[in-house]
Amino acid sequence: MKDQDSKEPLLQEGRVADAFSRQSVIFDELYTNNAIAAWMRDRARAEVMRHIQPGDRMLELNCGTGMDTVWFAERGIKVVAIDNAPGMLHHLQQKLLERPELDVTPILCSFNQLDQLGDQQFDYIFSNFGGLNCTDTLDDVLKQAGKMLRPGGRITLVIMPKICPWELAMVFKGYFKTAFRRFRRHTDAHLEGVHFSCYYYAPSFVKKSLGPAFELLTQKGMAFLMPPPFIDGFKEKYPASFRRLQKAELALERYFPFKSCCDHYLISFQKKPAPCAKDL
Repeated sequence: MKDQDSKEPLLQEGRVADAFSRQSVIFDELYTNNAIAAWMRDRARAEVMRHIQPGDRMLELNCGTGMDTVWFAERGIKVVAIDNAPGMLHHLQQKLLERPELDVTPILCSFNQLDQLGDQQFDYIFSNFGGLNCTDTLDDVLKQAGKMLRPGGRITLVIMPKICPWELAMVFKGYFKTAFRRFRRHTDAHLEGVHFSCYYYAPSFVKKSLGPAFELLTQKGMAFLMPPPFIDGFKEKYPASFRRLQKAELALERYFPFKSCCDHYLISFQKKPAPCAKDL
């Protein structure tokens, strides 16, 4: 049993890498044509641009095919983009062949193994669309990432929490497993025929994991009024409702319970400057 437990993290990483490598072929099409996903991505990018400057170094965790990577690099950000799925990295590398002027370094690396990056330091760390929900050791990942952030640097993460109103509402359709799946320790997710585990984290867990060296800057809910991206074609079917929900969600995104009970939440921190000698 102990031997099996020791192998499970490696098996999980392998399954996640396989699943997302398979999806990499259609990944850009899926997320470009999904109006809600695109809107959520725009909100995450806007949050980062409030805190970052051209010339800053960013470490992007679970970069995927580089949809955000290229966008930030086009704005003068130097991006080290890591992902554990070879298929995803392949598509990013193909994009970079057409854009050699962009300062992007793609690396096949899991965010569970950030020590492979050596002693590099960054001005910003970014992770979008719940990639970090694929690990059961998020606390270790965040502690390691925090060490790689320069004093005064910032980190923005988009993570799936334990409570999603839209999923809970599925109980009224009789989908009890979907309605309550986030309350389990982990959920069996499946993508492109591959099964792997998905874990859900409250914002308080992220704050605790980063520790007192980090100051909370922003916490916003995403898709608490707006339906989650998996509800296809909502904007096309109900354009007026889409606009109204957009406006209402932006007005409420920072307030409890919406900032914690949602499909994803966005959370940003700043690493406090190192204390001066006279303060010690």
